[in-house]
Amino acid sequence: MEARAILRNVPTSPRKMRLVADMIRGQKVSKALAILKFQPQAASSTLHKVLLSAVANWQQGNEGSRIEDADLYVKTVFVDGGRMLKRLRPAPQGRAHRIRKRSNHITIVIDDASAFTITAGTEENNTES
Repeated sequence: MEARAILRNVPTSPRKMRLVADMIRGQKVSKALAILKFQPQAASSTLHKVLLSAVANWQQGNEGSRIEDADLYVKTVFVDGGRMLKRLRPAPQGRAHRIRKRSNHITIVIDDASAFTITAGTEENNTES
């Protein structure tokens, strides 16, 4: 069973957040948490919290299972652009420059790799018949 966590309106530009999100895509959850813990970017702490939330959501859905026994991996991570705050900054000769303060929405989906391999194996057997 897959679980997901969504965080909306994070006040970081999507481009900066995607650089960190690309590092954990497809990784095991334990490795992804270790990667995020030691990254110097400010976005890594936010992604770390969202990933922990996804693990907690998975644990809620699978109360009989243990996290240690499950082979959890980061199935998908995507960062979409959020709302943009528009501000004006004074510029020379009486002009004004528009400042766009960007935000983003983060979605992380985790899944159990062992369940994926079992279902993939049964689908192969069904298609051969």
